[in-house]
Amino acid sequence: MQIVKIKPIGLLVALAVLTSSPACAGTKHSLSSRYPSYEGRIVCGYQGWFRAEGDGSGRGWVHYGASGKFDATNCTVDLWPDVSEYQKTYPSAFKSSVGSPARVFSSWDDSTVDLHFLWMQQYGIDGVFMQRFFDVTRTEESRRDGGVILGHALKASERHERAIAVMYDLSGLKPGEDCASLIQDWKELVDELKLTSQGTNQTYLYHRGKPLVAIWGLGFPDRDYNIRKIGIEKLMDFLKNDPQYGGCSVMLGVPTYFRDLRADTSSDPFLHEIMAKADVIMPWMVGRFSACLYGEVNRYSAQVAADMAWCSARKLDYAPCVYPGFSWHNLSNGRDPLDAIPRQKGAFYWGLMTTAIQSGAKMIYVAMFDEIDEATAIFKCTSAPPGGGPTAKFLTYEGLPSDHYLWLTEQAGRILRGEVAPDPELYRNTKHKLLQTVNR
Repeated sequence: MQIVKIKPIGLLVALAVLTSSPACAGTKHSLSSRYPSYEGRIVCGYQGWFRAEGDGSGRGWVHYGASGKFDATNCTVDLWPDVSEYQKTYPSAFKSSVGSPARVFSSWDDSTVDLHFLWMQQYGIDGVFMQRFFDVTRTEESRRDGGVILGHALKASERHERAIAVMYDLSGLKPGEDCASLIQDWKELVDELKLTSQGTNQTYLYHRGKPLVAIWGLGFPDRDYNIRKIGIEKLMDFLKNDPQYGGCSVMLGVPTYFRDLRADTSSDPFLHEIMAKADVIMPWMVGRFSACLYGEVNRYSAQVAADMAWCSARKLDYAPCVYPGFSWHNLSNGRDPLDAIPRQKGAFYWGLMTTAIQSGAKMIYVAMFDEIDEATAIFKCTSAPPGGGPTAKFLTYEGLPSDHYLWLTEQAGRILRGEVAPDPELYRNTKHKLLQTVNR
């Protein structure tokens, strides 16, 4: 290695260049983080949107049921959480196997969020993207309400040393609206929650040396908004270049077939113009690949490999999306079948996960940590849900331990980091996993 001596004048110039960098002293963000890069990490989406009657939020049942009710007629979840470890739970209209009210958690309770982050720590899951929907950003009151869960998560991420980042979900954006409220929301999160300014040992996830902010929902043709008219360029310019609140890396959540602008993707090439301004691309793949079809893992492998090549040619990083299965029978009022994409006792999830890693992925997005509405959750759910009756029906974890998918995610992280070799049959190894569970 050649050692180069820097003259004093050169040193001053170098320091001037460094300190003028957007991610340095010019912004309100700390210079770095305990998590300086997404690379080498598995990070989950986290909804945190469940509310229960009597939890203090004043909103009744939210995301458990429709019209503020949670019963067999109004149920909107297909998985039932294992609540044996929660400090606070709430009775529902459903009955357990012994005839008592079946209970659920509320995300409004800080003890709930803390437990979820404890599980992440116990199972080596790197952290979460906190979903922040457009509706949350609309008003000062909604932003304050939405900040409760994010505040819980920030404290829990510090306590359990897990990474955390914000993902803005454009769902709910109406024609004629733009992204201005997201700009205001980010300012408030930076100023009031000190989300990115708690020192270089903070838990906010950085990438390419800058705080990572995700924006989800660009390029989907079934959305009410036109991405040419929502001020997305202004939002991205703000996040990347604002002298105080900018200096961020940006991840975009786009449809699966973004490369060809077909199928689940709008044909408007403006999407590619926007993507060129980003740092990381995450295609939403939930529902696009099914355990019910032959050769789906091979098709997924080809999709990921081609996506990575496309992104690499444009100097974009790539985070493939994996999920354990899918079902929204109750959410669709029975129109869609229960267990639409079966989990196959973890085989489907493990196939996607290991295929993504072996295809060369350096970072993974898991959909989702706590999404029981669409049955993509990987956190602890029960194989003994209450009886739903003729209208509401529930999936089980097929007799597996409630932490099976947490454990699989932990093992995938070890493969991603190069600690162990891939094992295509590992998902079957419940006996070994049970021994690990007892020893935790």
